[in-house]
Amino acid sequence: MNLDKNKLISCIKKLSNAKVLVIGDLALDEMIYGDAERISREAPVLILQHTRTKHILGGASNAAHNVSTLNNGKVGVIGVAGNDYHSGFLFDTFEAANINCDGIVTDENRKTIVKTRISGSITTSITQQIVRIDRQSKGFVSKETEDKIIQKIEQLLPNYDAIILSDYHIGTLTPRIIEFAINLANKSGKVSVVDAQRELGNYKNVISMTPNLPDTEKSVGFEINNEEDLKKAGDKLLSHTNAKSVLITCGADGMFVAEPNGKYQKIPVFNKSEVFDVTGAGDTVTAVYSLALASGIDPVYSAVIGNVAASIVVRQFGCATTTIDELLNAVQKL
Repeated sequence: MNLDKNKLISCIKKLSNAKVLVIGDLALDEMIYGDAERISREAPVLILQHTRTKHILGGASNAAHNVSTLNNGKVGVIGVAGNDYHSGFLFDTFEAANINCDGIVTDENRKTIVKTRISGSITTSITQQIVRIDRQSKGFVSKETEDKIIQKIEQLLPNYDAIILSDYHIGTLTPRIIEFAINLANKSGKVSVVDAQRELGNYKNVISMTPNLPDTEKSVGFEINNEEDLKKAGDKLLSHTNAKSVLITCGADGMFVAEPNGKYQKIPVFNKSEVFDVTGAGDTVTAVYSLALASGIDPVYSAVIGNVAASIVVRQFGCATTTIDELLNAVQKL
């Protein structure tokens, strides 16, 4: 593709102005580290001597964190937390990341979504994840909690330029919440972007969506092996959802943007580098892409900026974020 570097730099500098509201499955990543000491006498398992615990924003929370580091905290979240041990850590981590959490509804009957990763190491080896423990409630939120979330959306959405619907299918985004949020965003002239792993057809009339390749294949019902397949898939998603654009992320093969009337753009990976960890990279793309769309940038250049952002965060372990200065520095090296 023909890329205007000066235009790209100008677009990146606009990112700090827009305000974004993230609605979805708010999660906390709890990282527990220890030194491998010996095998237990009680069972054939490692004994770790605990060294530290780190809390990181995951799930929809990670999308909000990525926005916050780019627009200086002009971001809020709407979702659910339990009244439990980990809810305090979730709120504290949001506060440390400069994210407004006035939109969080506390539900006594649900667990705060937590993914605990326990990792061990020895002096002669790298740290290695041993086990992951997930805490979450099954099924959609109750009607009472659903009503409270809708009230939060009605109250807070007017204060933002864009919404991200981040669906990890843990029960926050019910069909009623999805429909209400999209309709209100459209009535208010706000940008709406969907990041969902399946059931993309539930999201009608959004501005854009950012499925990865496997999730796109599930939604369209066929394998994608070449650019022609990408065009067919993009057209099918546009037709089924009435979205204004679709950004399909293709991992090491870059990205693909489809817009109505046969308008397509394949975007290569511009800033190839050693990949350490792809965890949360999809959240980064969605966050940066949405922020760019909300800043008045066209879908293709918004996708390119998201592409560059992803190339930065995959060099770090765990859910990571980037800044405008890092984006500008990366673009200068393209």
